[in-house]
Amino acid sequence: MTALDVLRSRGFVDNVTHEDELQDYLSQKNVTCYIGFDPTADSLHVGSLVPLMALAHMQASHHRPIGLIGGGTGLIGDPSGKTEMRQIITHDTLEYNKKGIRRQLERFLDFKDDKALLLDNATWLTGLEYIPFLRDIGRHFSVNRMIKAEGYKTRLDSEEGLNFIEFNYMLLQSYDFMQLAKDHNCLLQMGGSDQWGNIVSGIDLVRRVLNKQAFGITFPLITTSSGIKMGKTHKGAVWLDPEKTSPYDYYQYWINTDDADVEKFLSLFTFLPMKEIEKVGELEGAEINSAKAVLAFEATGIAHGKSEAEKAFQASTSMFGNFEISKNILKSSSIPRKTIVSSDEFVPGTQVNEKRMDQGVLAVDFFVETLLCNSKSEARRLIKQGGGYVNNIRIESIDKKLFKKDFEDNELLLRAGKKKYHKIILI
Repeated sequence: MTALDVLRSRGFVDNVTHEDELQDYLSQKNVTCYIGFDPTADSLHVGSLVPLMALAHMQASHHRPIGLIGGGTGLIGDPSGKTEMRQIITHDTLEYNKKGIRRQLERFLDFKDDKALLLDNATWLTGLEYIPFLRDIGRHFSVNRMIKAEGYKTRLDSEEGLNFIEFNYMLLQSYDFMQLAKDHNCLLQMGGSDQWGNIVSGIDLVRRVLNKQAFGITFPLITTSSGIKMGKTHKGAVWLDPEKTSPYDYYQYWINTDDADVEKFLSLFTFLPMKEIEKVGELEGAEINSAKAVLAFEATGIAHGKSEAEKAFQASTSMFGNFEISKNILKSSSIPRKTIVSSDEFVPGTQVNEKRMDQGVLAVDFFVETLLCNSKSEARRLIKQGGGYVNNIRIESIDKKLFKKDFEDNELLLRAGKKKYHKIILI
C-alpha cells in the first residue's frame, strides 16, 4: 500500500495528477513532498489539520515531508478561496507568526536527522530581481490560462476584483515548487482543493525548466454533517495554540462532534487503524459517546501532547461523571478505559478578587468574561432559555447577582448548556 492509498482510504484525497505515475513514484522510499503554510496568523487552527496530518502520514510511510513557511508569499497574500484582498502583513508581524507556526509543525513531524524539513520561501523569494524573474519565469505562464483558474475567476467576478499583487501569487507558488524540486528533489506538492490551479502551474513550470515530472494531490474541504466548515464554533476559530484555545476546550470541541461525523473525523484526525475505525459506524448510544471520547483524547494528544490529553480527559470526567470504555472500541487507543471521578482541578478557571464580590457581580458578566458566551446579549438569552447554571443550579433571572456566599470552598462553577463549564476562583 502506497502513501496515496493510505491518504485515500482515510478520506484525504480530492484530486491527483498523473495517478499511475504518482503511484509508481510513491512506491519508492524517501520521496520528498511539501505543503505550504502562509503565516497570516501566529497560530494554525483546526482547519489546517488535514494538511498537517497528511504530512504526518507521508512521514509514517517513510517519505520526507517539507513544511514550507510562506515568509515570502505571506507578504503578498493568496487570492485562492477569497472574495476580497487579504490584509497586507508587516515584516515584524510575519516574523512573529512564523515562530508560532514552526512550534506547531514540530508537534506533528519529526525533524531530527532531516527526516522532515522546515523551510521558509523568503529565503529565495525576497531576493528575486523583477526583470530577470519576468524573463526567466514569467515567460512560461499564459495569462489566458491563469485567469481560468478557479481562485482567479472568483476574484475577477467579485466586486473588489483581483489586485495585480495577488495576480503574481501563482507565479511565486510555482517558483517555490521549482526551487524545492531543484534543491531538494521535491516532486510532490499537496494542498487544499482551492490550490489545484497553483499546483498544476507549478508542475508545468518544473517540467519546462527542470525537465522533471512533478505531481500534485489536493484535499477536499472538510465540513461537518450539518455543512459547517471545520473549526468554526460560537467562540470563533479553534486554534492549535494552547494560549488561544486551551487543551480542555480543544478536547471539548472534539467530544461535541456530531454522531454522523465521528467515523470520518477519526479517519482524518487520528492515527488509529482504519480496521478499528470502520466499526464505529455500527455504534450507537453510549458506545458512540465512547468513540467521541477516544477521538477527543487522540486528537488532543497529537496537538498538545499526551499529558495535556490526560488532563483534559480528567477534567471532562470530573464534570460528566464516571464511564467505562469497552476494550473492543478502538482498542489501539491509549485512553484510560475505566474512569473514576476525582477532582476538577483541570477544569478551566478564572480568578477573581474577593473584594469585587462585596457589591455582587452579575452572572451575565461572568459568562462573558469566561468566554462561555460571546456577549452579554448571548448570556441573557442563555439564561432566559434555561441554559445558565451556577453550582449546577439553574439561574432564573438575567439580573441574578453573585456574592461571596455563593462560593463553595472559594470556588463557583458556571455551566452553559449541558457541556460547557468554567470555574470562578476566589482569591
